[in-house]
This record gives sequence, structure tokens and C-alpha cells, in this order.
Amino acid sequence: MSVTDRLTKLREAMEPAGVDAVWVSQPENRRYMSGFSGSAGSLFITPENALLATDSRYTEQAGKQSPEYQVVHMAGPGSEWFKEMLASMGDAKRVGFEESHVTVATHKRLADLCGEAGKELVPINDIIETIRAIKDDAERDALISAIRITDEAFVEVRDALEPGASEQDVAWRIEMAMRNRGAESIAFDLIVASGPNGAMAHHSPSAEPIAVGAPIVIDIGARVDGYHADMTRTICIGDHDDQFRRIYDIVLTAQETAIATIEEGMTGDQADALARNIIEKAGHGPEFGHSLGHGVGLAVHEYPRLGQRAPDVLTQGMIFTVEPGIYITGWGGVRIEDIVEFKDGRCSVLSSAPKINVKNGS
Repeated sequence: MSVTDRLTKLREAMEPAGVDAVWVSQPENRRYMSGFSGSAGSLFITPENALLATDSRYTEQAGKQSPEYQVVHMAGPGSEWFKEMLASMGDAKRVGFEESHVTVATHKRLADLCGEAGKELVPINDIIETIRAIKDDAERDALISAIRITDEAFVEVRDALEPGASEQDVAWRIEMAMRNRGAESIAFDLIVASGPNGAMAHHSPSAEPIAVGAPIVIDIGARVDGYHADMTRTICIGDHDDQFRRIYDIVLTAQETAIATIEEGMTGDQADALARNIIEKAGHGPEFGHSLGHGVGLAVHEYPRLGQRAPDVLTQGMIFTVEPGIYITGWGGVRIEDIVEFKDGRCSVLSSAPKINVKNGS
């Protein structure tokens, strides 16, 4: 979709949401709705007008990236610029704001200004995030590029791994490999967790050396044109113990079953149950403590959500992760994560990094 198409969709959603205008401050939503990638600014969208307010650092950039918007220079003390935006909204009375992004202090200050202008701030519930859940061709292309870089970087570093390398060293090698392939940055703080550290789903890499036979959870992603990849593999250097093979097989079966059986119209909690039931039947339900997956795009975690209490309906054009895991305190963990595209009523896997042990291919 073009920015014009996105504006049309948002405007169509205003009346059902009970608002006459929308103030967009959340960074990913701001970029999605305007194309503007600067770090500061707000959008003000009415049925007739689209304004982008930013400061002097970004006004030229905003003019180039967002030709569909009138760029307004944010100048003056305090919230004077917000008063100007309210005045530009004309007869609009109810102004939607992103309740999950605006702080209490900011809301109080700007709600008072709205009151003075005869307007009201009204929370909108994830309207733009819902639109973002369906990816267009350009978004898909950016994601495919980020996924390819992530897959290739993993294989490069995996094949060179030797015992004694630290978790931090492995993470740094992966980051360099991704940047050398054209990533603009890493998608998130990379996770390399070996041995017992793997029981912590979001362990930060340490200086601890990786031992032979220890399970290593590697959760990585590249960012390209603002879009994020997210992939996890669990491997061993050299021979592994029976526990690793048993846990790995449970997690792999759970993931493959979910990918094969998620259908159009399922909710996120129904999809989550497809994998969770397998892990629970194997006796490890309490050790799968996170959700099955999440959408990826301009944010590394976005709609749709696949979890135990996720009502999001899965439909054509969504791109999301499928990532079951088991985490055992004192031993370690296994997580396997791929990005899939929901296409023709089924999941099509976009990640291609192999799921094999480093040395012996098992």
C-alpha cells in the first residue's frame, strides 16, 4: 500500500472508533503512516488534512520522505506547537491518541490543552497496529531481505564455532556478519545463551565460554529498511546428551505441527494451543512460559499475537513467528523460531537457516 492507501484505511476506521481526528506519536506507526523515519515528530490526520509536525532537525527530511503531508515546524516553548495543531483541526472535536504510547504526564498536559480548545482526547485501541498486521509487497521484500541476511549470518558463524568462544564473542561475530551483508542494524539485542544460561529465554550474552555438548540458544535478527527479522536456532558444538535430543525433538515437533496446521480464521490462542498441547503432553508444559509467536515488521514484536490469551484472527498477508521453547533450570533450553507468511490459508516458512547440530549434522 502507498501512504495514500494507508491514510484512506485509517480515515475509514475513524468513524467506527468514534473520533474526528487522529494524533499519531508512536514511532513505528508514524513511519508506517507517513514514510518519515526521523526520531521526533507527530502526525495529525483528519478526513481532509494530514500534517507532520517535527523540529528543525527533521523538517527537510520530512518534506522529502512524506510528500503526502504538510510539514509543520515544531517551534516555540512547551506545547505551543500542539495548540497550533489543534487549531488546524477545525471542527474536529474528538482527537484519537495512542493510549499505549502516551505517558500519563503527557496525556494530562495535552488533555488540558484540548479542553481549552473545546476538544477531547479519546483513546484509540490499536487501529494502526491492526492495519500494519497485513504486509504489502514492499514490506514483504524488506522482510525477506532481513531474513536472508539473518539466515546467512547464522550459517557463517555456526560453521566457524569452536569450544571456548564466549557468548559475547559469538554475538559480536553474528552482528558483524549481518552488517557485512547489508543490515542497517541488528533488530534487537542478540541472544546467545549456552548451557544453563539457555533456561533464561532472554539471556544477555556473557563472557562465559561455550562448552562441548552444551545446548546453545541463538536468537538473532537483522534490520533492513526499518523491517526486522527474528530467528532462533538451538545447537551444540560436538556431541550432545540424550536430554538435548529428547527436548529438541519435542520442540521441533511442536513447531512443525503448528506451522502445518494453523489455518485461516484461527485466533492466536488457537494457534498457540497447537504447539502447547504437544509440549504439555510431553510433560513440559510449565517450562514453555512464553507465547508461540508474534508479528514482525517495523517493530520486532507487533500484531498478530499468538498466545494463550490472544484473540487476534490470523488471515491472509500476515507475517509472524512460530517459536515454541522448553527451558529447564540448571540444564538449559531449546527454542526453534522461524518467520512464516500466512498465504493461501496456510503458513509458508520464510526462514531457511538449517536446524542441525554444528559438527555431526544430527
